[in-house]
Amino acid sequence: MVDRTIAVGAWESLFRAQVAIMRSLAANFPSKEISLNEYDVMFNLSRQPERRIRLRDLNQHVLLTQPSVSRLVDRLVSRGYLHKLSDPSDGRGAIIELTEAGLALFRRVAVMHMGAITERIGESLTQAELLQLAALCDKLRVDCPGERDEDPTLDV
Repeated sequence: MVDRTIAVGAWESLFRAQVAIMRSLAANFPSKEISLNEYDVMFNLSRQPERRIRLRDLNQHVLLTQPSVSRLVDRLVSRGYLHKLSDPSDGRGAIIELTEAGLALFRRVAVMHMGAITERIGESLTQAELLQLAALCDKLRVDCPGERDEDPTLDV
């Protein structure tokens, strides 16, 4: 049986590290065209078959509330980076699709963002530690509902 104090301490450490890194990456996000949250939506769309997904399914992949995702999607649609289509299987739903312009922007920003991520965590951890961190985080995700084993590398 694992000691509760150790488990809670590990959780606290993981949570605080994630928050600190996300704040740092957001503060130094390399694009003036899109925000980190907009990038996250485009990142998730880029990983879907045909770069499209139902809006309600997209909500499960991002760390925003449903109304926030809807407003963000509408902004990206108005700028030509996404298409919003009626869902043929459910008239109440919408399908969100990454446009060619959106994909091109995503790819440009992704290269810079990957550099910022590499710099931010690569300066703190060795390659062996990064591999260990990824394995430990993947192990924690295994039993989480809605999580699937995805390749974390970007196809840019």
